Amino acid sequence: MSAAAPSHESPHSRSNASVAKGAGPLAGVKVLELGTLIAGPFAARFLGEFGAEVIKVEDPKGGDPLRKWRKLYPEAGGTSLWWAVQARNKKSVTVNLKAEEGKEIVRRLAKEADIVIENFRPGLLEKLGLGYDVLSKQNPGLVMVRLSGYGQSGPYRDRPGFGAIAESMGGLRHITGYPDLPPPRIGISIGDSIAALHGVIGAMMALHHRNMNGGSGQIVDVALYEAVFNMMESVVPEYGVYGMVRERTGASLPGIVPSNTYPCRDGSIVIGGNSDPIFKRLMMAIDRADLANDPQLAHNDGRVPRTAEIDGAIAAWLSTRTINEALDVLNAADVPVGRIYSVADMFADPQFAARQMIQQFRWQAPGEQEGEGVDIALPAVTPKLSATPGDTRWLGPALGEHTDEVLRTLGYDADHIARLREQHIV
Repeated sequence: MSAAAPSHESPHSRSNASVAKGAGPLAGVKVLELGTLIAGPFAARFLGEFGAEVIKVEDPKGGDPLRKWRKLYPEAGGTSLWWAVQARNKKSVTVNLKAEEGKEIVRRLAKEADIVIENFRPGLLEKLGLGYDVLSKQNPGLVMVRLSGYGQSGPYRDRPGFGAIAESMGGLRHITGYPDLPPPRIGISIGDSIAALHGVIGAMMALHHRNMNGGSGQIVDVALYEAVFNMMESVVPEYGVYGMVRERTGASLPGIVPSNTYPCRDGSIVIGGNSDPIFKRLMMAIDRADLANDPQLAHNDGRVPRTAEIDGAIAAWLSTRTINEALDVLNAADVPVGRIYSVADMFADPQFAARQMIQQFRWQAPGEQEGEGVDIALPAVTPKLSATPGDTRWLGPALGEHTDEVLRTLGYDADHIARLREQHIV
């Protein structure tokens, strides 16, 4: 599905045989990834998991810094275990973007691509002569996903922006945690991941417009703080109408009652009893028929003023019960409830197993021989498509593992590739 020759065929007229079995729904889509670390690479990873050919361009001197983040295998001088999943299904090509011949390689790759994903500071690609104006001139159907802290415009455009800053500016940190403590961070890079998913959605919409509506390519401009801001539910209209600034409320979900984390004798559970019929079932299950049948509590707007009373009733009932005892009663009453899982719990859970959400692979570090390596568990690909599911075709590649292969497809012969390598261009 080349960008230079967009298809305008109705999706209903396409034969299922046009997509090879196991190839994924994005088979034929070519993606060029120019980003590093989290947001851009996660967006490209998502596309690669569903069949797109993803060519990741890395600096010959060390590659993507994520290769050395968190736990490594081998522990001394090895590669990040995170890399195995973040770069799965990608082809690694090393290119020196400061060299003119390196830039030419990128231009050739972009000419064949449907999507370019980048997360440099705004303006850097233009300084390199690789901006959308240049790349789209040779490939009018090109979609470029640009992920940055503050977007491609505005007074903050040139500031460095990481996910943690986006979570703060986008409002997430202000409402997270307990009111008497400083705002904590969530234990993962959620701002980057939310932005990456916005980038994927934007890319898919842009491809659809190009292929089905007779459109050309376009830029998908994702600001990390705006992606977080987009998840903030009702905080904007609440402030606009009432001047209300939502504050931190600990483990509860403000204005939606009851929805909270509650202590049992041996730990805590989460209960979501906030729909009207579920609330009634929950109150009956904890032997509070008086609250279940109270007409003032029949709907959420009546429950909100009595949040402390309702949470107190639930906590009192749980205080004499273990987690398992509480789960048995509440599950039998068809009330949404769950324990708070660690990753160890996930490995042992039958639901994770039944859905095959943790998959085992063999991963070898560079230089390891046949039979060496380590068994590595990775999260399965989601969402689950019934006819064209995503898959892990291979794990994160070694630095430059696919350089020769990809350059050959662009017409470079062995002597030319050898010269580029001698000159440290690849």
